[in-house]
Amino acid sequence: EQASSGGLKAPMFRASKLTFLLKDSLAGNSKTCMMATISPASDNYDESISTLRFASSVKSIKTVAVQNKNKKDALIENLRE
Repeated sequence: EQASSGGLKAPMFRASKLTFLLKDSLAGNSKTCMMATISPASDNYDESISTLRFASSVKSIKTVAVQNKNKKDALIENLRE
C-alpha cells in the first residue's frame, strides 16, 4: 500500500490467529503462496465462506521480495572486484 508521504506502508491485516501466524510471510521479505481449502459439506458452509473471504483479501496484497545482504558479505564482494 502507498503511504501519504509516497513511501510504502505495511498492509493492514484483520485481527485473527491465522493472520498473526502468517504476518511475516504475508508482509515480510518473502514470496508466499496462499492455498485455501474448503468443504463441499453444507454443515461447513460458514467456515468455507470465511476461508474464501480471507483468501480473497490475501490475494490483493502485493509484496516485493529483495535478497537480504549482510554488510560484511557486501564489503567482501566489493573488495574482490
